[in-house]
Amino acid sequence: MSSKPQPPLMKKHSQTDLVSRLKTRKILGVGGEDDDGEIHRSKISQMLGNQMRFGVREPIGLRIWILMSAVLFTTIALLALVFPSQLYEFVFELRTTRISIRLYGGALLSVSLIMWKGLYTAEKAIIQWTLLTEACLLSVQFLVTSITLVELGLMSNSAILLLLSEVLFLIITLLYYYHLGRRTKKTQNHTHSSD
Repeated sequence: MSSKPQPPLMKKHSQTDLVSRLKTRKILGVGGEDDDGEIHRSKISQMLGNQMRFGVREPIGLRIWILMSAVLFTTIALLALVFPSQLYEFVFELRTTRISIRLYGGALLSVSLIMWKGLYTAEKAIIQWTLLTEACLLSVQFLVTSITLVELGLMSNSAILLLLSEVLFLIITLLYYYHLGRRTKKTQNHTHSSD
């Protein structure tokens, strides 16, 4: 039996064959923008989804702000749990039941745990939820404190200082939240050939 000599194998360089690469990527559905404006570089990242992590765009001072908030909330929570009467008397110059202040301390301690988690994560969504939780807490706290002060007819210096600090913290938190929520504008150079 005689065997036919086979022609030499032609090695195809798919990396240099741009048309072939583009066709393959189009068939796989990779490389184009999805509904969120993300451009996936592989089918795996497209299927699993991209975790929104910070690259370069972490706002200046964000980690310091979250650290300060976590420390402040933890400190006030512990004060409310250990010294409930003194904390309330300092702000409202009145006496109250200890259980309500301790419940407030427990809730504040829970929020501070969220803040600590937000400090050590790189995921944008978790940091946004952390800031949103802080903003909601500060908003509710401001409303409750304001209504209580109006009902009691009290405006002590410590109460005014508390209200102003809550507004300041709320503004800073919302600014960070807004900055994280902004989408980056991608500049694309489109070349149009003239007919």
